[in-house]
Amino acid sequence: MDFSKKGIENKQHHIKSTSRRLISKTRITLFRLCIVVLVACIIIGTFAGLGFVRGLIDISPDIAQIDVVPQGYTTTVYDRDSNEVEYLVGAHANREYVYLKTLPTYIKYCFISIEDERFYEHDGIDVRGIFRAAVIGLTTGDFSEGASTITQQLLKNQVFDGGREATFSERLERKIQEQYLAVQLENKLDKDTILEYYMNTINLGSGTYGVQTASKKYFNKDAKELTLSEAAVIAAVAQLPVYNNPITYPDRNETRRNEILKEMLEQEHCSQEEYDEAIADDVYTRIQSVNSKEDTTSYYSYFVDELIEQVMSDLQTKLGYTETQASNLIYSGGLDIYTTQDSTVQAICDDAYTDESNFPAMGVSYWELTYALSVQKSDGTTIHYHTNDVLDYYKDYDDPEHLYVDDNGSSFSALFLDKEDMQEKVDAFRDAIVEEDDTILGEKATMTLQPQSSFVVMDQATGEVVALIGGRGEKEGNRTLNRATNTYRQPGSTFKILSTYLPAFDTVGFTLASVQDDSGPYYYPETDTEVNNWTTTNKYKGLVTLRQGIYDSMNIVTVKTFVKVTPQLGYDYLTKLGITTMVESRKESDGRTVSDINYPMALGGLTDGVRNIELTGAYAAIANSGVYTKPIFYTKIVDHNGKVLLENKPQREQVMKESTAFLLTSAMEDVVTKGTGTAIKFNKIDMPVAGKTGSTSNYYDLWFSGYTPYYTATIWSGFDNNRKQSDTLYPKKLWKIIMEQIHIEKNLETKDFSIPDSIVTAKICTKSGKLAVDGLCDEYLGGNSVKVEYFAKGTEPKEKCDVHVQASVCTVSGDLATDSCPIHKVKVGVFLNKDETGKTADTPFVLPKSYCSIHKGNGLNNTSPTPNTGLNPNTNTNPNTNPNSNSNTNTDTNTTPNTNGNSDENTDPNVNPEEDADINFNITDYLLP
Repeated sequence: MDFSKKGIENKQHHIKSTSRRLISKTRITLFRLCIVVLVACIIIGTFAGLGFVRGLIDISPDIAQIDVVPQGYTTTVYDRDSNEVEYLVGAHANREYVYLKTLPTYIKYCFISIEDERFYEHDGIDVRGIFRAAVIGLTTGDFSEGASTITQQLLKNQVFDGGREATFSERLERKIQEQYLAVQLENKLDKDTILEYYMNTINLGSGTYGVQTASKKYFNKDAKELTLSEAAVIAAVAQLPVYNNPITYPDRNETRRNEILKEMLEQEHCSQEEYDEAIADDVYTRIQSVNSKEDTTSYYSYFVDELIEQVMSDLQTKLGYTETQASNLIYSGGLDIYTTQDSTVQAICDDAYTDESNFPAMGVSYWELTYALSVQKSDGTTIHYHTNDVLDYYKDYDDPEHLYVDDNGSSFSALFLDKEDMQEKVDAFRDAIVEEDDTILGEKATMTLQPQSSFVVMDQATGEVVALIGGRGEKEGNRTLNRATNTYRQPGSTFKILSTYLPAFDTVGFTLASVQDDSGPYYYPETDTEVNNWTTTNKYKGLVTLRQGIYDSMNIVTVKTFVKVTPQLGYDYLTKLGITTMVESRKESDGRTVSDINYPMALGGLTDGVRNIELTGAYAAIANSGVYTKPIFYTKIVDHNGKVLLENKPQREQVMKESTAFLLTSAMEDVVTKGTGTAIKFNKIDMPVAGKTGSTSNYYDLWFSGYTPYYTATIWSGFDNNRKQSDTLYPKKLWKIIMEQIHIEKNLETKDFSIPDSIVTAKICTKSGKLAVDGLCDEYLGGNSVKVEYFAKGTEPKEKCDVHVQASVCTVSGDLATDSCPIHKVKVGVFLNKDETGKTADTPFVLPKSYCSIHKGNGLNNTSPTPNTGLNPNTNTNPNTNPNSNSNTNTDTNTTPNTNGNSDENTDPNVNPEEDADINFNITDYLLP
């Protein structure tokens, strides 16, 4: 450094030089300009930021319009005793609202201490928290530190769809709007309300929303019963519902839980003793124990499936909801649905149907394959494969172990015994047809137990369905095929009661004593189609009452009666009985017009068939003294706010006379005691049962619909795809097992079916249907024909029997005796005076039409077809006399010595004394001396 005079002068000269001053001035100018620009940028940026924020605020939702009340609640289904039996849960709706004031204080502080420790201090935004998060982000580069308050989290969940933005700018926009609304919300709602909404909104893992549902899920208890340790476990889930789940990630949850407990202690929300106890609690073992008992693959029951269908329909038809609205309300509306289900009865049905010993053993029972596969080829085309394609693929398969049921000449079918073997076949089929570049769009292989079955139990007095089974075997989904309510099956002989005998007694004038001639062959009117002669013996029975026609399920008797009823009247009654599947008239795709208003309806021959639930409802009308009540599955529905949304009052209609209902009941009691349904009769308790069996060709369908004084039940069994059944008794036995156990467990007292005042009795002849004649009807060669029968008052017979006659018969010729017949060859008996066109059970006892041609002479005086019947068969009008208790004491009594006709007194050389008339019985076994 030069400090000489010369040096100093030079320095001063340099400083004062023009160039130097210019440079300095330029620098100062640039500095000032930078300051101005910086200030301008700051001002512009500030205004731009404020404008940006203002713009976001302007487009923010109006605080007056937003709703932060938790939405989407679990619908609870109750049985008839108000026990919870099922929960209906939609997406994000597994929630039960709980009030903050009902919970222990430490529960709310478990959330506050870890999520928003200054919740009760800030006004919606935690400024300290924001600065803390900013500092951490700037210093570490990690901006994941949360600064959202509980108020902001509530808004994020309820207004901003959970905050699932894709970009940073979108998240920034949401954060700004969220903070703005948080301040406004805190001016609108008090702190505890905000906290209550938050605790009922948050996702707490395992599909639960809100502390109440989470408490039930993890600890099987109400939230108000949670301990401090348990509350901390649930609060720990809120940060990361998947990864802090205490079932699947207990270690991660425990770390977070311990942090919460530490904060609780430091913030003085719990004592040291409470903290130590909570830390020592082995809570995760308890959680695993509770959740190991859950059936994670359980589905709604068949009863609940149908309940949902009924509620869906009623919400639309009665309240005007759309289908979507109705569905959302059912699964997310937090409804309380009070059903008609009796859990005791349902459990009995469930137990019986899960007991495989009640069904045919494997080899008679099978699995049935239903298969579907959709494959997209490399060129974009799609091919759909089904069960038939699998069958065709294995058409040449050899089945040495007989694992498949062969009906068509091949060794492979969709019916099989071994599920694993069938799965291997399905996998091999798929691998064979799917090429390398193909894409499988979907595949489903269902293996269903066969034969299938359904069961419905109703309380006939109320119309309430108390139990329902829609299928046999493991249920594979919600709202799947329900064979009790959704499938149509041919009803067989169960329909005889409804289509024929009910209108016959109610309107047409028939009685239980009315007689039809069971003879044949008999054809449907104006056709060449013969009515199948099915009886218990497969033989024509001749003159029988309609009572016997019912209990022996006699086809010809039914059709002959139905001809008088007419198909139209039968159809009208069936409609009133709630049968909606009848076809009045329908044009088919092939141009044919089909209708069920025809004669085969008498025997259950229908176009489509019937549903079990409707058949049960129809029989329940008979059991309920002729009052039809539409089957119902619920009594009322209450919305989330406690308001009754729907009240399901029974729809009742008197569809038949009370006397008609009783007459049918009396006849159907005989079905169980001596007819086609004897396997139904209870063994363990004394309880009357009335009902009707039914079956279709090849026993494709097997039915029994019947009732006691308490319940009506119908069982159907058969293969989903028609197949002949060899075991025809198991449905009856199963009906008996279930219904008998119901009455035992419900401790129902024995009582008879009530007899209305409109019923009287009369002693009748079962061959004429008229008043019995003592000495004739009770002495009939075919057996005592006298019976005390029930009648609707005013329909009891007034005329005396005119088909029984007393006559003398020659035992040699079998014809009416003449005065030339040897006296020891003449016997007296009571015969039927009828025209016999074929061979029936009456044939041996029909009055001969000619006189003896072996011993020619004049007819004896006592062969008049109209004998003296001056006896007085009293009409009994006492309704307490039970016709079913009348015993036929003379039916099998033979008072005539067995004379074989070998008499040495026969002097006619042209007559073989050992040769009687061409009849298939020894008449002397029946004739009176």
